Amino acid sequence: MLPPRPDAIHRPIDVPPALLTERIGSWSGPALLEGGAGLGEAGRWSILAARPRRVIESPDGLGFRWHGGSLDLESEGDALDGLATIARRYGLADPTKSPEPGSPPFLGGLIGHLGYDLAPRLERLPRRAPADSRLPGLRFGLYDTFVLVDHLRDSGELWAVDLLGDGPDALRERWDRWRADLDDPAPPRAGSALSSPRPDRSRDDYLAAVRKVLGYIEAGDIYQANLSHRFVATGRVDPLDLYLRLRSSSPAPFASFLAWDDLAIVGASPELFYDCRGDRIATRPIKGTRPRSTDPAEDARLAAELSGSPKDRAELTMIVDLERNDLGRVCEFGTVRVTEPGAVESFEQVHHLVATIEGRLTPGVGPMDVVRAVFPGGSITGAPKIRAMEVIDELETNRRSVYTGAVGYLSLGGQSAFNIAIRTMLVEGNRVSYQVGGGIVADSDPELEYAETLHKARGMSRVLDECRGKP
Repeated sequence: MLPPRPDAIHRPIDVPPALLTERIGSWSGPALLEGGAGLGEAGRWSILAARPRRVIESPDGLGFRWHGGSLDLESEGDALDGLATIARRYGLADPTKSPEPGSPPFLGGLIGHLGYDLAPRLERLPRRAPADSRLPGLRFGLYDTFVLVDHLRDSGELWAVDLLGDGPDALRERWDRWRADLDDPAPPRAGSALSSPRPDRSRDDYLAAVRKVLGYIEAGDIYQANLSHRFVATGRVDPLDLYLRLRSSSPAPFASFLAWDDLAIVGASPELFYDCRGDRIATRPIKGTRPRSTDPAEDARLAAELSGSPKDRAELTMIVDLERNDLGRVCEFGTVRVTEPGAVESFEQVHHLVATIEGRLTPGVGPMDVVRAVFPGGSITGAPKIRAMEVIDELETNRRSVYTGAVGYLSLGGQSAFNIAIRTMLVEGNRVSYQVGGGIVADSDPELEYAETLHKARGMSRVLDECRGKP
């Protein structure tokens, strides 16, 4: 992959990738960001980390704690400012550092999540529904030991990086300890036994909310809003068991598993929020969905129908324009361009319409400047973004927590990337929840919009059904 560095050890290992996921996922503080074979360049790499040295976390973005080892600091300041300070301290996601040719995406740094409910810290937005999740609004671990899997070459490397200045002896000892631990089998999983997922609102209530969105659109108040609803199951939960099942049944280029205490984020996201390589940034919003079919002819017909749909094309175009404007806030004038206006990409349960927008960051712009400019992603809010989020707050029955937030990393080498946290389950003790939604536009049919949300939920509901009543 890369030549040796004095502050890092990285060597090939011969443990099969599937075993690596299971073993590292069972360790303390796992942070798995996974692609997979057959998912193209977007899913080429998996990052398998655990045992964070330090953690920054904030309940709602105002005030944070930075702790680990003998360090335990608390601040009443803005958590994104704190995250920016930590990134600068360790040289993470530095846009002046261009990644070396052939460099893997992650070379050590922060891995974690940004909850959708940070949005009111970035814009003047209401918060009608009370908080009903224990998940922090922001949480990142500092990871200096990890495995990188290159699915294109079907190979893995174990990395140890000296982020904290421990010195070469400690670096080698850490690498050796991980290498020995990787040969130990993962402990038996407890398994999950869950109730059937139940919606937070009835079908009729959801249809009525869609009609209210259509009323706002007809009045010229908004052009589009992404409306979602939540499903909840309860029972005995093994988060890693859920993740392995979801990853198997719904392969995705931006899968994620983050776990600590009795909380976990279990995701199979198909959507890239943004990717930075040095001063180059790209975002790939998704709008438009059709279910997959087991019949090849019908499946091809559904993909062609999506590709040729004026309604879905218009829905995506609105979000492309929004994302261009968002990127324009942090990119040099004239560098933002649409490199792919809309291509059909097919996943296990659905076809999606996906666009690509790219730009070059203005000198001096850092990773948290990017987050403040573009978060949350326009594909899961609507247009215009602020008014659409006000409508979401009015019509959804709960706060979104991690749903439609972002999961990703800030790395050495000038690199950072986040997914959009869709197709994502949240584990809180004996409770598992997930949300699904869709973009409502002027010619939306409420019944079809409701059906689309169920298509998107298929992979997650299948996993929970597999766990129903099982030991």
